[in-house]
Order: sequence, then structure tokens, then C-alpha cells
Amino acid sequence: MAEETANDTQVAQENEVAPNNEAVQADELVQADELIQGEEINQGDELAHGDDFVQGNELAVAEETTPRTGTRRRRKKSLVWEHFTIEEVAGGVTRACCNLCKQTFAYSSGSKIAGTSHLKRHITLGSCPKIKNQEQRLALPSAGGTDNDGEGTVERRTKRRYRYTGYANAAFDQDRSCSYLAKMIIQHDYPLHIVQQPAFSTFIESLQPRFKIVDVDTMEGEVYSVYQKEKENLLQAFNTIPGRISLTIGLWTTSQTLGYVSLAGQFIDSEWKVHRRMLSFMMVSSPHSENALSEAISMTLSDWNMKDKLFTITLDNECSSHDIYSANLRDYLSNKNNLMLKGQLFVVRCYAHILNAVAQDIIASIHGVIYNIRESIKFIKASSAREEKFAEIALQLEIPSTKTLCLDVTTQWNTTYLMLLAALDYKQAFTTLETCDDNYNEAPSGEDWKKVEAACTYLKLLYDSAHSIMASTNPTSNLFFHEAWKLQLELSNGTGHEDPVFSSIAKDMHERFDKYWKDCSLVLAIAVVMDPRFKMKLVEFSYSKIYGAEAAKYVKVVNDAVHELYKEYVAQPLPLTPAYAEQGEANNGPANANNSHGAPGSTGDGLLDFDMYLSEIQSSQPSKSELEQYLDESLTPRIQEFDILDWWKLNTVKFPTLSKMARDILAIPMSMVSSGSSIFSAGTGSRMLDDYRSSLRPEIVEALVCAKDWLQYSAPVTEAPSSALVKAEGS
Repeated sequence: MAEETANDTQVAQENEVAPNNEAVQADELVQADELIQGEEINQGDELAHGDDFVQGNELAVAEETTPRTGTRRRRKKSLVWEHFTIEEVAGGVTRACCNLCKQTFAYSSGSKIAGTSHLKRHITLGSCPKIKNQEQRLALPSAGGTDNDGEGTVERRTKRRYRYTGYANAAFDQDRSCSYLAKMIIQHDYPLHIVQQPAFSTFIESLQPRFKIVDVDTMEGEVYSVYQKEKENLLQAFNTIPGRISLTIGLWTTSQTLGYVSLAGQFIDSEWKVHRRMLSFMMVSSPHSENALSEAISMTLSDWNMKDKLFTITLDNECSSHDIYSANLRDYLSNKNNLMLKGQLFVVRCYAHILNAVAQDIIASIHGVIYNIRESIKFIKASSAREEKFAEIALQLEIPSTKTLCLDVTTQWNTTYLMLLAALDYKQAFTTLETCDDNYNEAPSGEDWKKVEAACTYLKLLYDSAHSIMASTNPTSNLFFHEAWKLQLELSNGTGHEDPVFSSIAKDMHERFDKYWKDCSLVLAIAVVMDPRFKMKLVEFSYSKIYGAEAAKYVKVVNDAVHELYKEYVAQPLPLTPAYAEQGEANNGPANANNSHGAPGSTGDGLLDFDMYLSEIQSSQPSKSELEQYLDESLTPRIQEFDILDWWKLNTVKFPTLSKMARDILAIPMSMVSSGSSIFSAGTGSRMLDDYRSSLRPEIVEALVCAKDWLQYSAPVTEAPSSALVKAEGS
């Protein structure tokens, strides 16, 4: 009581609670949470919430609490006034009213002020029913006590003063926090039952005691709500797509008898940026059935209002009966969708998958030798003494290689290639080691090393091709022709190699890759024709190398297909979306106006007959189409910084119809490997869904997979939903 009286006297003199009193009083409550919205509130900082309201209260009572001795008026510093308001009662008596529960407490009577200790106890010891319901505890460890874990004295209390941060009045939204938790689970592949884990609950409670942990069913609902919201935003953005969309199709199996089909759409937007978005992840009874796949595609296109916008689909190379499979798929979908060029471009095979399939064939053909090399490297790496001995042997043999021997990752063939390449440099060292170390007997023979040399020769072709594709963040379809035709030529020439070891590997590779070339060379060639640096010229050049005397026949196939496809774009243009309807009318208006005059207007220079002559020439000589004009123009210089999408963006006005055709062709996903993923680890068949995902309901699996893809491109909250596609992958 004596302490309170002393404090009250000091408050009466200074009209505030002194800072040193706040740091010493045992009943002073310090809020455990010192961060509001990620910013630490230090001494003297303004509060993140409620500043105006608090300052107003302080100003309202300033007159009542200022002594009449003429001393300088000072603001209250006690943060308890964030939670109380001074109310005047009759007779000059004032009371402090809790802003939360509205209970009132004695504060001043005439010149006597009751102090703030009892007000702090109301807020911090759970006396306020509002706070008691919201928070399980707000107690501060005493000055000489221990922290929550009992790990020692809370020493920092004596080093700097804690401030009560107004936690009870801090903005908190349970629904918004649940939504953020759902997004965290989606983006980081956390299990839904993380919300039931005690450690997670304790962690959340330490951050925000008012957050009510939800159960798994509720979190499923939150995840699905995020999925629905992102899907609505994406639907709005898709309404502005000016061209067609191409699909990539992935197959997934589960530990059960069911499977999933994933469909992603790739397109080029109005700003000529490439995008790929997951569209669906549907459960099917048999993912390898063309009927099930066709149904999944049709349902997805209908769901996203894209029935009339389908251009191509890209598949992997697992299906042994690819021709029948593709034909059935093409026939089924052509009945419901208008396929361009009679479906000749409709089914595309993944380039990354064919590279991996061919590489795996090479590795399988020398698996015995690879086993010996792996065991040899393990033997050398088993101890530092063996490594030193092997290094000495290499030095004595004057082996110039600087490569390091290392084991490969069996699921990534590029690491196997690099392992073989390094081992090949040290082949003499392996042989020497075997002669001087009785414990080592895994050295490959001379014939084995020849097989390794042949394998590395052809693996290098695949390795370099993959790296060329990966060099581009978002490779457009025109890039793949360059890689495919060179690989086709090298393998074709390799079949005639004089060494049977080399020719044998080349024949096996060519047999598989030639099938890909026959299926996809047309779409690859049309894509490179849309590159103003090459047009038909590169097709003519490359085909002369591959086909020799028969090149003209194959060039004609490409040329005819390009012209036929262009005619379809002229005859059946896509209906303009609302965003481009006005633009189209504006572009067509002046052209129609000029055509109606027939000839340039007379300038009064007496050459009216000349104008009529020009008009007759124009009418008698048919003008070139956009395609012919484009093909006849000289090639664009090949510079390293050239961006084909920027070129077409700048030339859209010049080639309005051809640019639509180019947009759709350049957006064809020749590879199913998404940006940022490794080509070398791309499988050639179905991927396996883990047991946890397999146990979830199909709609939740789809929500988790699709929402994870969408959230990485989701626009900030302050932006309009329609801008969800503005940010291109990797840009």
C-alpha cells in the first residue's frame, strides 16, 4: 500500500507513469508478443494499431490531469491507456472505462489520482472477460523468474524495458489466418494433419494465442476454398487469351488400382509472354486408356470454357502403340473440337522424354561395364590412402585430365555420362592399379573401354542438346527443330560407322529417335518457319543434309502445310475476346476506308489519269498474302539477343493474321518439362503418387496440386485478379 501511495504521488506530480516504475513494478504486465505484423515495437515507437484512437483519449484527458501550477503539459506514457478511456462523472470525479468489457474503475477524485496498477491487473491477469475468452494467458514472468522453458533467468528484462504493445487491440482475423495456413500447406506440400500435431499447435499458440487450431476436415475446406478462389481468378484471366491453347498431359499411378491424369495449358498472352498453368488433376480408372484420357481432356476444356481453343496436346513416349493411341485420341476429340490442319499437328511427343529414353537405352547396353566403373570408384574412394595411391599412379602415367572421379545418380543419366567421361580419362590408371593392388580386380578391359568411348560419343549429343534447350527459360517451339534435325543427321550417319561397336549403338539410337522424327518433324519444321531468322531456308538446308536427293519432296510437304494452315486462319479466325474486339475494329477501319476509294485521292496536280492507271494496275495484279510477303522478305539477322516473341509483338500490325498463327505455333509445348525443372530427370512413363496423397479424396488432391501451381504466379492482394497472368514464369 505504501508503494502504491508513493507511485500515486509521483503520478500526481508528473501526470504520467514514470518509465522506471514500469520497469520495476512486479505487477507490470509485459506482452509476450513483441512483434506486430513483423516489426518490433521498441521503446518510443508508435503502435501499429489504434494510434489515432489512443492519442485522442490522451488529449481528451490532458486538461483534467494537468496540475494547475502552470507546469508543462505532458502526454501519458503508460500503455495501459490503449485499453482504457477516461470518463468524467459528476462532481469532478473521473473513472477509467475498459474499452473491451466496458467495466469502469476509479481513477481520480478531485486532486487525488488512483494510479494505473489496478488497471493493468485488469488487462493482464485475465480479469477482463473479453481477453480471458480470447487468450489463454498473458502473464509476464517476474523479474527474477525463469522463462517458459525454465532455462534460466529472464535477464534481458533488466537490460531494456519491455513495453506493453496493446496485443488485445491488435488486428487479428481467424479466417484470414486459416487461409494463410492453407496456402502454406499447399505451397510446401505439408500434410493436412499437421494441424493435429502437438508441436505445431504449441508453435502457433506461442505466436498467436487467440488462433483456434482447426481440425483436418476444416483445413480441407480451407484448401479447397483457396483452390476455388484462385481458379476464379484464372478463369477471368483466361477470358483475355487472344489465341489457342496447347495441352501437356502427364500420367500418374497410385499404390491402388486407380490413376490420375494431369493437364496443363500453355499459351502466349496479349503481351507475347509464354505461360503454362495447371488446369486439372483428375482421377481416372485407367490413365493409359485413350478413352479415359479423351474424357479427361473434354471435361477439362469444358470446365475452362476452352472447347474451341484446343490446338495441340503433348504426350510422353511410354505407350508402345503410339500410332493407334494417337489416332484414337485424335478421332475422338476431332468430333468435338475443330482441329487445325485436319489434326496433323494435334499430337506432339515430348522431346525431353525421347532424349531420356534414348540415353537410358545407351546406358542399358553397357550396364555391365558401368557396374565395374562404379565399383572401381567406390574402391578408390573408400579410403584416403587409396585415393593418394591412385593420384600417384595418374601422375606417373602423366594423365593430363583434371576431371574428378565421382559416383553417378542412377535416376539422372547426365551424371552417369559425366562419371563415364571422367573414368575414360583414367582408364590406364585403373589398369595399373589392378596390377599393383591385389584387393582391386574391377578394372574394365580394353573392349569395355571402347564401349564406354562409343557410349560417351553419343551421350554427348544428347547431353548438348538437352543443355541447349535448358538454356532458355521458356523455350518456344522454334528452338527444338535445331536440336532435332542435327541429332537425326548424326545418328543417321553413325549407323554407317566403320567400328561395329559405334555403329551398333548408333543403330539402336536411330531406330528410336527416327520414330520421333517421323511423328514430329512436320510440327517442328512449321515452328522454325515462324522464326524470321530462318523461315523455309533452314528447312531446305537441313532436309538436303538428311534426305539428300529426296529433300525437295519433304520440303514441299512442309511448305504445303504452312500455306494450308495459313488459309485456315484466314478463313476461320478465332472470335475476338472482348478485350480485343475494339482493337480489331480499330485496325480494320482505316484499311476499309482506304479500299473504298479505290485510288489515292487527286491532289489537283493534273495527274488524274495517272491515278486511274495505278488503280488499274493494283486491281489486275493480285496482292501478296501476309504469308508470301513474310517468306519473301530477307531473313532477320541472327543476333544473340534476338527474342522471337518480341519480334512478332512488334510486327503484329504488319502481319495481323499470320501473327495469330505464329502465336499458336510458338506456344506448342515441345517438351513437358516445366521451367526450372531438369530435363535429365524427366521420366519416360507414369509417375507415382505417394501413399499420403493417394489416401486423400480426389477433389482435395486436385486442389492441392493445382493451387500449388497457381499460387506461385498469383498476383499480390492489391492487384486486380485479372492481372494473374501478367507475370510470366521465370521473368
